[in-house]
Amino acid sequence: MGLTQTTLAKLSGLSRATVNQVENGTLRDLSLTRAAKLLGILGLSVTVSAPRPKSHSDQTAKSSALDIAARTASVSYRVAINADKLREVFTTDSVSTDFLPHLYTLLEEAPVSLLASMVEELHLELGSERTLVWKKMRELARRLKSSRGLWN
Repeated sequence: MGLTQTTLAKLSGLSRATVNQVENGTLRDLSLTRAAKLLGILGLSVTVSAPRPKSHSDQTAKSSALDIAARTASVSYRVAINADKLREVFTTDSVSTDFLPHLYTLLEEAPVSLLASMVEELHLELGSERTLVWKKMRELARRLKSSRGLWN
């Protein structure tokens, strides 16, 4: 994601030292509350439940992260951006000015978990380096003057 320990600490309400210890695996005990705060900033959560088998139909019925992101970005616009266009934006240097408002909406408002899922999907699908996809998102967010703390 490209966040510094200091930024992550500020956003999560934890100390930078705690974030450092989590990152380095040296923290002996992290409470569930503190873990939830940290995970929440990263767009993740922890759930404790009994395991249940996943059926094949559950997997095929799922929409891809790029499809969900495209719908999220297009919710307020007459012309929709599609998953292929998002794939192109975040894996090349091609950004159509027609879709800049959509991209702003996505980067400003989408849950971090969706952005992280998009990055992972691009990594698995195309072999794109995760750090480079996050870098493109951050550069685009800055270009679009996003006020979201995630991109600062």
